[in-house]
Amino acid sequence: MESSAAILPPPSTSLMLMEGRALPELGAFWLLRPWLSLTARGDGHAVLVLPGLLADDASTRALRGFLNAHGYRAHGWKQGRNYGLRGSLESEMRARLDELFERHGRRRISLVGWSLGGLYARELAKLAPDKVRCVISLGSPFAGSARSTNAWRAYEWASGTTVDDESVPAGLVGSLAEAPAMPTTSIFSRTDGICAWQACLNAEGPLIENVEIDGSHCGLGHHPAAVYAIADRLAQPEGAWTKFDRSGWRALVFPDWRRA
Repeated sequence: MESSAAILPPPSTSLMLMEGRALPELGAFWLLRPWLSLTARGDGHAVLVLPGLLADDASTRALRGFLNAHGYRAHGWKQGRNYGLRGSLESEMRARLDELFERHGRRRISLVGWSLGGLYARELAKLAPDKVRCVISLGSPFAGSARSTNAWRAYEWASGTTVDDESVPAGLVGSLAEAPAMPTTSIFSRTDGICAWQACLNAEGPLIENVEIDGSHCGLGHHPAAVYAIADRLAQPEGAWTKFDRSGWRALVFPDWRRA
């Protein structure tokens, strides 16, 4: 399946070098955490957070800690390091979702996925729409080719497959680009040094949106603006979801790529 998105070039070398911003972004998260706590508190529902390629639950600990302190029940995926979709991983993620759904009184679970984890989140939501409340992806290239990223070689090494193999997520451009049926948010950065930002854009729709921040790919899980947007999206009442509001001061923090 060919498309303009499928042949996007990956981010430039200069943007890759700027991924070092992830560390100061983590420092900014801790510095601004009191401000982030002013966002609407959660209603106690569970959130499953999925890590990116070659990462594990340690990479999402800061985000999950914030969400747990903010009125949610945030959980890691408990699948160890993310080496790509291989072996029984799909069934194990489905079992993890089922287990959390039962543990929390058969209440729908929100999914937050970082990079490759966001691709998993979108597909899990399609497999179990009755168990998922909303989906939030962070720098996830669901609308482009794997070769539109600077991580495709790492994916091939980790997963033992090729990105041209249509049995792996990187090859499922058509199905991945289609958003799940529930509220779906893509948080992305035009200065992402790993994934072409255009590959992270949802098509417009009543339950679909894109939220831009200015930051690195490797810092998206703890960037203060991203965490604010995540908390704002998770706080939307079930059945009464509205799109992210960029009015007022938010316009200074959340750019609009459509007006660039």
